[in-house]
Amino acid sequence: MTHRIAIAPSGFKESLSAARVAEAIAVGVRRVVPDADLDLIPLVDGGEGTAEALALAGGGRLVACTATGPVGDPVPSHFALLGGDDPRSGATPAPLTAVVEMAAIAGLALVPPDLRHPGATTTYGVGELIRAALDAGARRILIGCGDSGTSDGGAGALQALGARLTDRHGRELRRGGGVLHELEHIDPSGLDPRLADADLLVACNPYNVLCGKRGVARVFGPQKGATPAEVELLSAGLERLAAVLTRDLAPAFAPAAGVPAVDLRTAPGTGASGGLGAGLAAVGARLLPRYDVLLDGLDLDARLARADFVITAEGALDHQTVRGKIPAEVARRAQAAGVPVLVLAGTIGPGAQDVRAVGVDAYSAILPAPMTLVEAIGRSGEFLADATERAMRIMALGTRLAPLDPLAA
Repeated sequence: MTHRIAIAPSGFKESLSAARVAEAIAVGVRRVVPDADLDLIPLVDGGEGTAEALALAGGGRLVACTATGPVGDPVPSHFALLGGDDPRSGATPAPLTAVVEMAAIAGLALVPPDLRHPGATTTYGVGELIRAALDAGARRILIGCGDSGTSDGGAGALQALGARLTDRHGRELRRGGGVLHELEHIDPSGLDPRLADADLLVACNPYNVLCGKRGVARVFGPQKGATPAEVELLSAGLERLAAVLTRDLAPAFAPAAGVPAVDLRTAPGTGASGGLGAGLAAVGARLLPRYDVLLDGLDLDARLARADFVITAEGALDHQTVRGKIPAEVARRAQAAGVPVLVLAGTIGPGAQDVRAVGVDAYSAILPAPMTLVEAIGRSGEFLADATERAMRIMALGTRLAPLDPLAA
C-alpha cells in the first residue's frame, strides 16, 4: 500500500525557508518509505519568505528595491507583485496586488546581535515598501507580519508614508519605540493620498495585541533584546501611541457606517510585528487572521484530509506554538479530518506539551547532540532529514509490533 504523507512545515528562522524544510523532511521520509506519495505544502505565516512563497504560488514576481532597514541603514529588500496581464495581450489588466513582507525590511534577522535594542529599531522601511508598491500600480497591498525586530507600533511606517509625529515642542520624533512616550501630536496632512483608495490587508496573528498585560512589548520585547526597564518604557510608549493615533489619525480613515472602529489598544492583531498592526489600522488597514489570507488558494484542508499522515515543523516548539503558529494551525485542521500529526522542531521549550490539545500526536527535536547555535543553523537541513528518518523508522517498528497487542487483534 502506498503511504500518502503531507509535509506542511513552516520555515526555520534565519536558517531554512519553508520550501527547504519540506524538501529536507521529504529526503528523510524517502530513506524509509521510498515509494511514499508525498505532498509538499510549505507554509508561511507572514514572516520570512512570505513574499517569495506567495509570488511562486500565485504566478507573481519579486521586485527588488532598497529601503531603510531596522537600524536605519539602507538594505536590499523586495516586495511581490501578483496579478496583472501582459500589456501585449490587449486585455484589460487585472488589478495588481502587492505583498509586502515586513521581515524583509524590518525583521529581527536584519538587526545585528549587538544592536538588538527594540527601542531604537524602526519600521520606516515598511512604509517605504508600501509606497514603492503604490508606485508600481498596486492598489491592494497585503502586509505580512512576523519575525519582526521592531517595537515602534508602526510609527516608522507612518512617518515614511508622510505623517508627522511630534513632541509637545512640535519637534519631529526620532525613530524607534523608545521615544513614543514623548508623542504629543500626529499630523496626517502629508500622508500619501493614494492610501485613501488602497486596500491594505494586514495578515497577522490575532493573539497579538498592542497594550495591556499581554501587550506586544511585554510578550516579545525581551526576545528582541529589551531589558525589563525597556519593556516598561516601550509599553508606556505604545499606550501613548494608541491614544494619539485614535485622536489624531484614525478619524480620517473612519470605517464605513455600521462598521465598528478598531480599538487600537486591544483589538486582535494590533500587536502584530511590534505593533505595526495598530499603526496601519489607524490608516484604514484591515487586520485579518493570517491563515485566512495566506492559505487562500492552497486547498489545505482537502490536501491534509487526503493524507494518511501529516508532518509539520518549526524552529522552536514551546508555549507560543498553540498561539497561532503554523504547527498548531496544521494540527487543528488535520485533527478535524482525523489525520495524525508529527511535529519536528529545532528546539523544544517549556509548554511544548500543550500542542497535544490542538491535535499534535507526537513531537520530536531534531538536534542529535548539544552544539552551538551557529552549527545548528548551518546543519539544520541535514538534521531535519536525519530526524525524519529516525521518526519514520520508529513508526515502522510500531507497525510491525502492532499485532503483538492483544487489544489490536
